Amino acid sequence: MDAPVLDVKGLKTHFFTDEGEIPAVNNVDFHVNRGEVLGIVGESGCGKSVTSLSVMGLVPKPPGKIVGGEILYHGEDLTKASDKRMRQIRGNDIAMIFQEPMTSLNPVYKIGNQLIEAIRLHNAWDKKKARQRAIEIMKLVGLPRADELMESYPHQLSGGMRQRVMIAMAMVCEPEVLIADEPTTALDVTIQAQILDLMKRLNKETDTSIIMITHDLGVVAEMCERIVVMYAGKVIEEASVATIFKEPKHPYTVGLIQSVPDMRSKKDRLYSIPGTVPKPGSIKTGCQFAPRCEHAFDRCFSETPELENQEDGSRVRCWLHNS
Repeated sequence: MDAPVLDVKGLKTHFFTDEGEIPAVNNVDFHVNRGEVLGIVGESGCGKSVTSLSVMGLVPKPPGKIVGGEILYHGEDLTKASDKRMRQIRGNDIAMIFQEPMTSLNPVYKIGNQLIEAIRLHNAWDKKKARQRAIEIMKLVGLPRADELMESYPHQLSGGMRQRVMIAMAMVCEPEVLIADEPTTALDVTIQAQILDLMKRLNKETDTSIIMITHDLGVVAEMCERIVVMYAGKVIEEASVATIFKEPKHPYTVGLIQSVPDMRSKKDRLYSIPGTVPKPGSIKTGCQFAPRCEHAFDRCFSETPELENQEDGSRVRCWLHNS
C-alpha cells in the first residue's frame, strides 16, 4: 500500500474568544490515499469545515489557531509551512471548492479574469495561453458558451453555473487533492446530480483524491469509498461506505442513517436524534454524545473513549464497542 497523499494526525484547531478557548477541532485523525474519495460527515457545527480550512491553511488568525497535530502532505508538515510555501501548495497541489460560490467569487471581476488569475498565479504563462486553458477547463466542467461566459460577472450566472465555475477554478491547476465543502448545498436535485457526476469523472480521469465534506448521506453513498464521521470536533467512526451503511457501530452514526427518509417504508414522523450538538469544549469528561445517546451508561459520562480499531478494519470511539 502506498503512503497516503494527505495524512492528518492529532489535529487541534482552537478559537480564542472573549468567552475563552474553544476547541473547534479536537485531536482529529484521518488520511486520504491517491485517487480515493473520502467522505467527512456530521451535523452542522461538528468541525468539518474548520478541519478543511486547517488543511488549506485558511483558518482566520486571530481568533483561530492550529495548536497541535500534523497535516502531512507527502510527508511535509503543512502546519509548519511558511505563508509563501502554503501559497505555492494552495490551488496548485491542494485545492478547495467552497460552500457558497456567490461569496467565493469576486462580484466585481469577470469570470474569465478570475480564472486567468488563478492559472497565472501558479504558472509562468502569458495571458493568451492562460485564457485558452481557462476556456478548456470551463468546457471540461460542462459550462456552455465558454467564450461568452469568460466576459460574464458572477451575478449573471445561475447557482449551478457558479458552482461549476468554482470547480473549474479548483481544478484548473490539476491539484492532487480536492477538498469539496458541501459542493451541492442549495442546488436543485438535477444540478446536484450533474455536479456529482462531474466530480466523479474528474476523479477517474485525473486520479485526483477528493475529500467530500457533507451532511448529506445520499451524496456520500453516491461518491465515497470511505467515510469519517465527526461529532463535536472529534472523529467518532471511520469505515468503508459499505460497512457504515450495513453495520454502523456508533449510536450517532446509526441515528444519522435513521434520519434519512426511506421511500420503501411509510412513517408518520421522520426520525431525529434528540437534543443538539454541544458547544465545543462544553463537555469536559466522558463521551461527547452521551447526553443524546439512548444507549449511554455510567462509564459514558465519566470516561472519554478513544478511537479504537475494530476487527473489520473500522475505527470507533464508543464504550459499547471499546474494551
